[in-house]
Amino acid sequence: MTGFDGRTYIVTGGGSGIGRAIALALAGAGARVAVAGRDRGRLDGTVALAAEAEAARTGEDRSGGAGGARVGSGGCGEVFAVPTDVRDPEAVDALVAATVERFGGVDGLVNNAAGNFVVPGIDLSPGGWRAVVDIVLNGSYYCTRAVARRLREQGTGGSILSVIATYAWHGHPGTVHSAAAKAGVLAMTRTLAVELAPLGIRLNCVAPGPTETAGAGAALWATPEARAEVLATVPAGRFATPAEIAEASLFLLGDGASYLTGECLTVDGGQWLGKQVYGRAAGQAVPMP
Repeated sequence: MTGFDGRTYIVTGGGSGIGRAIALALAGAGARVAVAGRDRGRLDGTVALAAEAEAARTGEDRSGGAGGARVGSGGCGEVFAVPTDVRDPEAVDALVAATVERFGGVDGLVNNAAGNFVVPGIDLSPGGWRAVVDIVLNGSYYCTRAVARRLREQGTGGSILSVIATYAWHGHPGTVHSAAAKAGVLAMTRTLAVELAPLGIRLNCVAPGPTETAGAGAALWATPEARAEVLATVPAGRFATPAEIAEASLFLLGDGASYLTGECLTVDGGQWLGKQVYGRAAGQAVPMP
């Protein structure tokens, strides 16, 4: 990907999985990245991976940091860890302020922080509902609002991407909290895409299918049997890699999508389209006549 040199992005949930992959891809394309999340150790792991990638590229040790912050770079983009709880609007404002102080401005945001677990809706506790909705929906709004205000102040325009899931529009038994929250993020994205277009700010979503990450595996397919059942729903016959989701995300963030706003790009190997009642099981090879 090109066109990211010297730009600055904030990636929430950047300490693992898809968020980490997007942060490293942005840095590898030359962007400066602030990775945010509640676990400082995981964020430092992302920074270290970026430093290792840069060291491998240049033969230099880039693992040090100033002011107690671990800093790395992939390509020529610096990666900076900012521990943040996206459920706290003041903490989100501080995240944006720290990013601007370090890099001089901001050009975009990736809302990736999330929480999920499988439970029948009738048995979901109020605390479980609040926990997921607060991270996914409220956190995405707080971050979007804070970054959009900064972009308006700069007068530069920018791009905001939210990571959701296809069950935001078709629903999914056992994840009513997450489905409702991500549906809210999709509606938020489409609403603000219209409001913020005159400011040159684009908002889009990416909806990954089952992806090979430790977090998703533990929460959504914790056993080999559960994993096989999930895989059987994917016509492409495999899970996505975080790197594949990151590539799609960079397209939406970058100049190649400059006239695209209010949209959602599905990257799920055909999973949500493959639901069927009649005929050969989805994903089964079609025999020669």
